[in-house]
Amino acid sequence: MVCRNSCEAIDSPCKIMFLDTIHGTIERRVLLNYRIDPEVLQKALPPGFRPKIIHGNGIGGLCMIRFGGLRPKMIPGWAGLGSENAAHRIAVEWDQEDGRKEGVFIPRRDTGSLFNRTFGGRIFPGIFEKSVFSVTESPNSVSVKIQRADGMEEVSFAGQISENLPASSRFQSIEEAAAFFSLGATGYSATREADHYHGMELRSLNWKVEPMQIMNAYSSFFSDSTRFPKGSVELDCALVMRNIEHEWHSRPDLYFDCSKACLSVTNPKN
Repeated sequence: MVCRNSCEAIDSPCKIMFLDTIHGTIERRVLLNYRIDPEVLQKALPPGFRPKIIHGNGIGGLCMIRFGGLRPKMIPGWAGLGSENAAHRIAVEWDQEDGRKEGVFIPRRDTGSLFNRTFGGRIFPGIFEKSVFSVTESPNSVSVKIQRADGMEEVSFAGQISENLPASSRFQSIEEAAAFFSLGATGYSATREADHYHGMELRSLNWKVEPMQIMNAYSSFFSDSTRFPKGSVELDCALVMRNIEHEWHSRPDLYFDCSKACLSVTNPKN
């Protein structure tokens, strides 16, 4: 078991992260993807991160995921927890002392789980917002609606399994899309402390991706015209994965070091 100490300016003075013991099944994971003007997308990112570019576009989107059987490895699956969750994601690159890295930046996480809200940022990385999930799905379709605690709609999505990516997608094949997103397994989440980001890595032990036809899609984050002016963001594609055995692994927290103009695992305030 790997333990990681993370000190923050919120709640208790020090939190111990226990993440590398967690195993479970991703019962369903939908990736709704937007192609975004890189210059506009850069403005939506905190210092230190830059958009990862593919065929001239930045990529952002939503991961709508249902976990099943989440538990420490030594605990049987029937005793694990299940939950509906969502994360707004932006594919990024960044520089550290030991070179260029890539993954995703996560400006917001939503969950229907009291456990995740209570212990996110305490015993495992990531701060989760309270939301209500309404999900309808079949073997060939998925519909997800997410309502924030203030009653506003955060996300609405409906899609059906398809044989191909949309003709308008910037990805040239399903294989290229799957390869692009497999490199985004390391995610860094915004915290309540400026220039401080929680890190975690999702390791999928089996990987099968199917394209979806988007019937409708809405995200309050990507539809915000003050953040993304009209014409700067367009729907690209949606992908679905089911019944994926996975593990969570901790990654060191990152801090933006103004003096070096890069991200670092060392807190410059210390």
